[in-house]
Amino acid sequence: MKAVARALAALAVLPVAFSVALRGRVVGRDRAFQASAEWLALVPGLTGQYVRRAFMAATTAGCGTDVVVGPGTLFSTADVRLDANAYVGPQCNIGWVHVERDVMIAAGVQIPSGPHTHGTDRIEVPMRDQPGRPICVHVREGAWIGNGAIVLADVGRHAIVAAGAVVTRPVPDYGVAAGVPARLLRDRRDAAVAASS
Repeated sequence: MKAVARALAALAVLPVAFSVALRGRVVGRDRAFQASAEWLALVPGLTGQYVRRAFMAATTAGCGTDVVVGPGTLFSTADVRLDANAYVGPQCNIGWVHVERDVMIAAGVQIPSGPHTHGTDRIEVPMRDQPGRPICVHVREGAWIGNGAIVLADVGRHAIVAAGAVVTRPVPDYGVAAGVPARLLRDRRDAAVAASS
């Protein structure tokens, strides 16, 4: 049944993906992608999940199997990559990010393309006209990012970012980070060792 639903969703988004490719030649790839991604973000329920996954697979740097992208989630670049079994909750804002397999991103999370998406060095030039220095932010395998977090740096494997945290420095593998700015509270492996004793 899932295979049939995937195939139908892939067929349904073919015209949209073709439109993105055509419009991308005129307005640029990311702008064309953003417009269609915003429209598809409005599709509710299970249908929306299948359609968004099929669209992402056809138009982005990569979208693995069983990826879920919640309604209202916006993407700023087609360079985003979502690996197998990743979950991106509703109402998120995602930039140039590589979300690895089995990652869970809760609702309302913001992960822009690093901390310098706009230039700020020249005071005589409006910031919107200054080139930024976007980078790919990596959310490593099995990480969990809580509701409303803002992530500006990499998150390590199996790490946890608490709800509402603002990550300005990389979170190490198995780290638990919280606060504004986020600071490392503990290593999850320490709790696992204590629990097994």
